[in-house]
Amino acid sequence: MKSAKFFKYILEFKNPSGTSRGILHTKETFILEISENGKKGIGECGLFRGLSYDDVPEYEEKLNWLCENINEDSEFLKHELKYFPSIWFGYEQAILNLKHGESLYFPSEFTDGKSSIKINGLIWMGHADFMQQQIEEKLELGFDCIKLKIGVDWNSEREILKKLRTKFPEEKLELRVDANGGFTFEEAKNVLKELADLEIHSIEQPIKKSEVRSPKSEDSLMAQLCAETPIPIALDEELIGIVDFEDKKQLLETIKPQFIILKPSLVGGFSGTDEWISLAENLEIGWWITSALESSIGLNSIAQYTFNKKPKIPQGLGTGGLFTNNFDSVLELNGDQLSMKKV
Repeated sequence: MKSAKFFKYILEFKNPSGTSRGILHTKETFILEISENGKKGIGECGLFRGLSYDDVPEYEEKLNWLCENINEDSEFLKHELKYFPSIWFGYEQAILNLKHGESLYFPSEFTDGKSSIKINGLIWMGHADFMQQQIEEKLELGFDCIKLKIGVDWNSEREILKKLRTKFPEEKLELRVDANGGFTFEEAKNVLKELADLEIHSIEQPIKKSEVRSPKSEDSLMAQLCAETPIPIALDEELIGIVDFEDKKQLLETIKPQFIILKPSLVGGFSGTDEWISLAENLEIGWWITSALESSIGLNSIAQYTFNKKPKIPQGLGTGGLFTNNFDSVLELNGDQLSMKKV
């Protein structure tokens, strides 16, 4: 018989981290432990306040329910946790870790320390000097793919991108940007043209996800942007809360993005991410996987999963170095290559 428990943990940022949604000082998360026959599996329910679909008052109540019903069939639990993607993700992790032990979720050449994953360098929003400092640090480390958060002060952000592109041509440095829905539809149309002139690889979520749009809507503003854009658009927040397979399919067929960004904590864990990848590949839509400010526990599981998906382009992963009080990490970074210490 299995038993389960969870605890809340507050991660503290080393430096306040800015997005178009505001400045982050802390990140709340929940750690799930499942025990059976003297073994223990650990997973992270990476709730993201203000962004997660399951950021609801009864969140901890549902976690308690899972612990009380931990011996139920997994398909039953998956159905009951359909609208709690981060809790289901924590369950998936803990069950896999219970099976494989140590820090393992998906044993592979990656977990053996024999292979690595190429990642992008993430530049957080802030004053121009702060952003420039981050960029220089990433370049010194050997990154040739950098993602910048934009959408707060576009004039300053554009100048930073111009300086970068003047110094580093497209074949030397891939530049991605993430607006987190920071532009209006009309602003986005102009920004896309300016980004194209700067040979930007892609932009994530240029406008906010519509609160009223149905996946079947034919007049989606995002669909209009994707149809007319001079550079690739990647959907991120747009995917959150779309839980049924047919709705996922309809959304991708309607909007026709060039890429989708997959955060397992926000889109239903490994199984939810599998569905999105399968649909995207059938529609010839590109994808990459990113973390969503999880602790080292969630980051480790996401990295192992990502390696098994055989990614072809840089991924949006990390080691958890943003936090002062993170758990010990088995991940390490050498230049832009994320690898795992052999366990």
